[in-house]
Amino acid sequence: MGYHIHYGISHPADSLPVRQAGAGGMTQKNNVKEIMQIDILTLFPKMFVGPFCESILARAQKKGLVSIKIHNLRQWAKDKHKSVDDKPFGGGVGMVLRCQPIFDAVKDCKHQSQNLKLKAQSRNAGCKKPYVILLSPQGKVLTHEKSQELAKKSHLILICGHYEGVDERVSENLVDEEISIGDYILTGGELPATVLTESVVRLIPGVLEKNDATRLESFSLTNKQGKRLLEAPQYTRPADYCGMRVPAILLSGNHQEIDKWKQAQAEKVTKDKRPEFMASDSSE
Repeated sequence: MGYHIHYGISHPADSLPVRQAGAGGMTQKNNVKEIMQIDILTLFPKMFVGPFCESILARAQKKGLVSIKIHNLRQWAKDKHKSVDDKPFGGGVGMVLRCQPIFDAVKDCKHQSQNLKLKAQSRNAGCKKPYVILLSPQGKVLTHEKSQELAKKSHLILICGHYEGVDERVSENLVDEEISIGDYILTGGELPATVLTESVVRLIPGVLEKNDATRLESFSLTNKQGKRLLEAPQYTRPADYCGMRVPAILLSGNHQEIDKWKQAQAEKVTKDKRPEFMASDSSE
């Protein structure tokens, strides 16, 4: 399959509606009636080539359920060198991303969303306003519940921090929420943006082939007390591999008993691997 190159990012030539956009204007390949829009602002567009052109994210775009646009922040730089960072006031190590390119990029993304007149009212009338997220180690850690909440939005704008960080005025005056994917440091926000995008897109109705796929999985399952559960163990052929046998109940054909076994195993796995889920305050 061939790939077009747009501002340094590759897309399959004959399938994906993902497209690269520049400052002040964006392109639309297909007229899509119902679609979630995700704009990602980054200094390194090539980091998104593989993940967004394969598997579930690729199929979601091909189905017209989501539009993912990768924007190079340097498109909004004002100087001839396309610089977007500078030394921090007060001294310090590293460089800080400046306000101007980020504010201008978000403004253009919001303006484009209005011009495209995406039919957000068919998804959730209360979520038409673009929702701006800064990927930052200082943000709240991404959870399944947060992904479910974001999947109801019609337009997400993700800002990938880099270098020493982002000018604090971005967080204070432009961003709706800061999100982290864990208590550790990465070079930039590109990988967290990829993780967030996949966790959200797979929850959009119609993206996965089976409706139960997102209901019967870890973090969506609960016990009678409403505690979150991990999914029960999964097995496939052969039933006997080098003396390691699949539990007999799974081969019985008794679906009622299989369901009971899966529920019991889900609780056991959760107690063994994530006991905090079973704590008294784990569902709060």
